[in-house]
Amino acid sequence: MRVAIGSDHGGFKLKQEIIAFLVEEGVTFQDFGTHTPEACDYPDIAFAVAQAVARGEYDRGIIVCGTGIGVAIAANKVPGIRAALCHDTFSARMSREHNDANVLTLGERVIGFGLAREIVGVWLKAEFAGGRHARRVDKITAYEQEALAR
Repeated sequence: MRVAIGSDHGGFKLKQEIIAFLVEEGVTFQDFGTHTPEACDYPDIAFAVAQAVARGEYDRGIIVCGTGIGVAIAANKVPGIRAALCHDTFSARMSREHNDANVLTLGERVIGFGLAREIVGVWLKAEFAGGRHARRVDKITAYEQEALAR
């Protein structure tokens, strides 16, 4: 699995912790920034990670900001992205199994490092269940394509 990861300054410390976890787990990843704790604009990072996933260069993406909200909103503007803001392991698993989320967003100011590691671990291992869920995800994709064609 190849993971694109990024954060703004508000998620920088948590992103570093997640990177350490990915290294421990042997997950291949690319850090899309920011590379310092200096202030930056979260949409720039979210778009870069989401576009890399949407192009198929990475299987999944992880984006961190202070709350996870801003990067989720931005990432979901990229066609083909289903970004899920998760602050617990149940939501993380369900976002994969039921919604086929391809981007996980997290908030550094909302969860601690230990919980973030658990969430990322569960999210990376979970697989899309398909079945009735595929029909629903397909409807989202079809709507997105129709909207783009207008």
